[in-house]
Amino acid sequence: TPDEMQGATCTVTNLGGIGGVAFTPIVNYPEVCILGMSRGQKELRLNDGKVEERLILPLSLSYDHRVINGADAARFMVTLCNMLADPFQLLTTV
Repeated sequence: TPDEMQGATCTVTNLGGIGGVAFTPIVNYPEVCILGMSRGQKELRLNDGKVEERLILPLSLSYDHRVINGADAARFMVTLCNMLADPFQLLTTV
């Protein structure tokens, strides 16, 4: 109902200032999801056969399975990670 759709539906929380590698955020009722960000850290990654140092941002998504399908949540995270890895896509994607 329209009354149920009032207010926020998702929270973004950041514990990067505290440290740690990852955490499991808890959905705040009546919202349906929460995206958690941990502290970015440099890691070695393979890119086109070359080892590069990259800044990695650990993300965690918790959601209400009664509202959000797990496959849809996974696709959202893949899209979000791809956009964060190549922000130029934000300017060219319609």
